[in-house]
Amino acid sequence: MSRGGISKDRDDGPERKCIVTGEVQPKFGLIRFVAGPEGQLVPDIAGKLPGRGVYVTSTREALEKAAAKNLFARGLKQKVDLPEDLPGLVEQILARRVVDLISLARKSGDAVAGYEKVKAWLDKEEAETLIQAVDGSGRGKSKLSTPHRGHYIGWLTADELGMAFGRETVIHAALASGGLGKRVVEEAQRLRGLRETDGGRGRREG
Repeated sequence: MSRGGISKDRDDGPERKCIVTGEVQPKFGLIRFVAGPEGQLVPDIAGKLPGRGVYVTSTREALEKAAAKNLFARGLKQKVDLPEDLPGLVEQILARRVVDLISLARKSGDAVAGYEKVKAWLDKEEAETLIQAVDGSGRGKSKLSTPHRGHYIGWLTADELGMAFGRETVIHAALASGGLGKRVVEEAQRLRGLRETDGGRGRREG
């Protein structure tokens, strides 16, 4: 652990301290914030903006508490102007990021959409992550199983998945192992904490 216990690096990646909970946890589960040139609070989703930053656990509750208790100004050591709906803004940015990553995975051949294609990947054990639209039919979604020791993402909408695959809507999708799969899963987990529902879970094997 580094001096003061603020951050440390481990085998599963760097860790940072949440200004709300005081807990040190993997950085991919947190949202970094910096102060912009005009003193506005800026969500640094990619974690690459220059300057002093603070970290908040990626949940609606944590963001609302940080705003209500003036923790951003305290952590950044300056007055900052907060957007009217901070959790909503962060959710919107994260959703766009997840959609863009899935789109990149599709273009590189590491993602497919459509029930039959997804089922074929699952049957051949080529899929590591099953993605299903939160607003898709529960009966239809229950026919596909989350890959053994794989991942499930069920809190994107059919419209959002459609954007990722260049279609109007998509209900079923899958990611192969490797490639951008890990990044998609990590960013989707951050998004999950900001969504009011997790969309349930796919039917697991066993």
